[in-house]
Amino acid sequence: MRVVIVFGIVAMSLTAFAGEQNGKPSDKGVQVKYDAKTFYDTTSYFGASFSGDEKRLLITSDASGVFNAYSLPVEGGEFKQLTDSKSSAIIGVSFFPHDDRILYTQDEGGNELNHLYVRETDGKVRDLTPGKSLKATFGGWSHDLKHFYVQTNERDPKFFDCYRHDTDGYVRTFFFKNTDGYGQIQVSQDGRHVALMKTRTNADNDIYLWDATAPDKAPVKITEHKGDVQHSINTFSPDSSTLFFGSDENNEFNRCWSYDLKSGKRKVVVEAKWDVMGVGFSWNGRYRTASVNADARTATTVLDTQTGKVVPLPKFASANVTGIGFARSEKLAAFYVNGDTAPSDLFVLDLETGKHKKLTSSLNPKVRQEDLVDSKVVRYPGIDKLEIPALLYRPHGASAQNKAPAMVYCHGGPGGQCRVGYDPVIQYLVNHGYAVLAVNNRGSSGYGKTFFHMDDRRHGDVDLKDVVSGRRYLETLDWVNGGKVGVIGGSYGGYLVCAALAFDPDAFDVGIDIFGVTNWVRTLESIPPWWASFRDALYAELGDPKTDRERLMSISPLFHAKNIKKPLLVVQGANDPRVLKVESDEIVKEVRANNVPVEYLVFSDEGHGFRKKDNRIQAAEAYRKFLDRHLTGR
Repeated sequence: MRVVIVFGIVAMSLTAFAGEQNGKPSDKGVQVKYDAKTFYDTTSYFGASFSGDEKRLLITSDASGVFNAYSLPVEGGEFKQLTDSKSSAIIGVSFFPHDDRILYTQDEGGNELNHLYVRETDGKVRDLTPGKSLKATFGGWSHDLKHFYVQTNERDPKFFDCYRHDTDGYVRTFFFKNTDGYGQIQVSQDGRHVALMKTRTNADNDIYLWDATAPDKAPVKITEHKGDVQHSINTFSPDSSTLFFGSDENNEFNRCWSYDLKSGKRKVVVEAKWDVMGVGFSWNGRYRTASVNADARTATTVLDTQTGKVVPLPKFASANVTGIGFARSEKLAAFYVNGDTAPSDLFVLDLETGKHKKLTSSLNPKVRQEDLVDSKVVRYPGIDKLEIPALLYRPHGASAQNKAPAMVYCHGGPGGQCRVGYDPVIQYLVNHGYAVLAVNNRGSSGYGKTFFHMDDRRHGDVDLKDVVSGRRYLETLDWVNGGKVGVIGGSYGGYLVCAALAFDPDAFDVGIDIFGVTNWVRTLESIPPWWASFRDALYAELGDPKTDRERLMSISPLFHAKNIKKPLLVVQGANDPRVLKVESDEIVKEVRANNVPVEYLVFSDEGHGFRKKDNRIQAAEAYRKFLDRHLTGR
């Protein structure tokens, strides 16, 4: 699996373009356009932890307008809201094994300093990781269910240590001290083995094993290799005899390997002509899941390890099955289904009968699914004729006689990927007549390690040229108005927006930058302390600000803002720890000095991504008005 080391995973990062009507159903065959509020009355759901009695599921939803934890019956029925945050997002983690206590995590206003909390059965809440400026994550349950693991950086902001908590009473024991900069930490269910990831560069890392029964002995490297090889920790087997990990050793794509903890033997267990994204198991190992990144779509399989047969999953046209989780009895499985025209909905599968049940309906019933658009996987030539993969969305009614304006959409990263699945940004655009080309420029995940590393130390150059080539491709389509094409992106995609306007000023007609990097020197010098284990990989990918300062300045749009002459909208969260607000402040100031139209929207209660519905709606309205004024003149 490719490791996106910075600015890549952006929860709720991009809001959407809105229309002018209220979504009232029209005559059959006539497309309805929807305003922002109608579209954002769609509800988000994710996560699924079975209760001890397997009658309920713990999930996370923004039904209240802010993400909170909810429970819902496995048989279907009314939701029960378990937390009531009015500001910072709460993410449900897990039910306790034998009662209705829950674990959840929460930061403050998007600052990413998450703490781990327990909600008791009487509703009282306890912070299990108190303190300032620390970050904590849940590390899983022990097989006897008497303990759970938590990782925090309270001892050293740069590195995460591992603690073991008692299920009853929450007594905490220091379990593993991380003094050597390990990034990923995974504990076997028997509590004896700890798998650790150590990163050297963005192309090379290693997995180590530490034996908790011999705590004075140093972790042992188990992935000796020659050259650059990327590894990732998947999971231990439920009986704690085997480690499963990803590796691209001797292969263009990531494969899943097993490592026998007793003999040290390893072998390939899952491979495909695409990256194997991950492998997991049900609690006792009866079922094994595997997910493959198949040309920007998730292909998931479930294997019955007792029979060796693949478990048939429900068939959903043009959709992804993701997030499979099992009840401890291994009688039930929960999973999500989503596609371009359908947000994630939760299903439960009876593994004994094969019957499944849909538990949620996320899409606002006022939005007709036929008004949305499925993407088409396309490939277009880059500047050197390299094929660039992308997802193309064609608005209803777009034709040679009714040409559509268009937007080129840039994903986060570097190293992210535009993937099939519901994206409110894109669906809003398309709903209001904009074609969208979601580009997977060289450097994107999912297309092999050669393609992934083509942009190393060449950011703002080859990747940007692929984005500009996206416009040239759109101009060849007879149903696209090639004279009205803009560019939009969030995070690293926001950087590409500003880079396009600064380094190729005539390539696009407008730009929408959503918390994009504009000064690489500052960004790399101010990375959050908890990214320390990935620092060398970051510098290998982008450059070291101490030694590559001149080159980093040369690719930073801020220092070339005088070239920007096309209208720009900038959107930023004030609490963003990854791309500091000052990045957006400065680019806005510099471009305004050019007498170029610049609009600036700051959310005081958001970080690197917009989690509140009201903020997403406000941003959507800003996008629509900006495009109306500066691209289409509607």
